[in-house]
Amino acid sequence: MSAAVLPGSKAAAERAPIRFEKVLIANRGEIALRILRACREMGIRTVAVHSTADAEAMHVRLADESVCIGPPSARESYLNKAALLAAATITGCDAVHPGYGFLSENADFAEMVQDHHITFIGPPPRLIRKMGDKIAAKQAAAEAGLPCVPGSDGAVESADDAVARAEEIGYPVLIKAAAGGGGRGMKVADSAAAVTEAWRTARTEALAAFGHAEVYMEKYLANPRHIEVQVLADMHGTAVHLGERDCSLQRKHQKVLEEAPSPALTTEERERIGAVAATATRNLGYYNAGTMEFLYENGHFYFMEMNTRLQVEHPVTEMITTLDLVKEQIRIAQGERLGYTQDDIRFYGHAIECRINAEHPVTFAPSPGTIGRYHAPGGMGVRVESGLYTGLKVPPHYDGMIAKLVVHGANRQECLMRLSRALGEYVIEGVETTIPLHQRLMKAPRFVSGDYDIRWLEQFVTDPDPA
Repeated sequence: MSAAVLPGSKAAAERAPIRFEKVLIANRGEIALRILRACREMGIRTVAVHSTADAEAMHVRLADESVCIGPPSARESYLNKAALLAAATITGCDAVHPGYGFLSENADFAEMVQDHHITFIGPPPRLIRKMGDKIAAKQAAAEAGLPCVPGSDGAVESADDAVARAEEIGYPVLIKAAAGGGGRGMKVADSAAAVTEAWRTARTEALAAFGHAEVYMEKYLANPRHIEVQVLADMHGTAVHLGERDCSLQRKHQKVLEEAPSPALTTEERERIGAVAATATRNLGYYNAGTMEFLYENGHFYFMEMNTRLQVEHPVTEMITTLDLVKEQIRIAQGERLGYTQDDIRFYGHAIECRINAEHPVTFAPSPGTIGRYHAPGGMGVRVESGLYTGLKVPPHYDGMIAKLVVHGANRQECLMRLSRALGEYVIEGVETTIPLHQRLMKAPRFVSGDYDIRWLEQFVTDPDPA
């Protein structure tokens, strides 16, 4: 790429589309393998990076080239910007795909990639930075026309300020880290005394986890659902939504199972929130893939955040739209137009994704080890995203997700029956997994009926006979 043309700039949008010859995959595990497969089908060569702990990983074995970027610690390997940029440079890559997690939403890394005249397959760094700051993101969302949870207009600077804001908003309230995620730096308070303590604790946690103590406040919703909308936008002003996903089954703010479409929404509601999300994406000047996340309660949607990357749960959207989101990301980064409008998007059936973690299914204690017998389920409408094979060592250094089981059916009932069958076929020996938890879910009346919210799973995990 010419040094004078930065991806996402006006000049980039006006120039003729380019074609990537070689892509560095700045990630590991199933998402690295997912990106590799999309690139191979597009005729693009791939470079895998890996720590010493991942030397025998499937994506390393299948890539055209591989580069060791450091020891097992993520900080010294997959979060090592210099090592990743060196790997991209010495192998002659003209693009970097960050996947999800690690540096996928790190604006500094995206800028460094661009400064090396390599395309970052994602949105512009300025929007990664803005949407990564929860206060700035909420302000930008409101300006773009998104409905927001009632709360503070900006950071809450003192305990007295926190109490005053809480009195205005109404109890209970939620104090959240401005640079947060994953439930860290997040506290609920239902009185003035509780607000004072929550403000102090949230700031301490936020500083320790993210390096920034800034916090803000929102109204605490009692029993909401977590609804997110997948959006795609090119550099030429076209933005579409690809429907919603229901991600309400969570434990400690971590998603466990996702489905699309949501069993909670009416046709009118899903069309309304989809249109709002697509319009806001266009108003923000956003391009590439992104996800607008909302809380939904009593017919109302409230914007939470925008994830400026590919989501773990993107396969459920692919299953109901037949679009390949990774290929779409690459095409957009090459400067191509989407080639379709909202009216061209069609939705087919129902899809559910189970995250399979190497963890105890009740205590959730990590379970690293060596994979023994392994058999993935198959059949109509069954998709497995995983790099597992017999003999692979699952290291203790990274996130515990080792596979994603995704199932599609003509309707939710067929999807549930198919998923139950597929879970029964799945064999992973050598490590504990969360497969038994998903099998329990398949028999839980609240889940089968679709009548659940973001707090239900926490009770279900500990209750031997949930309602």
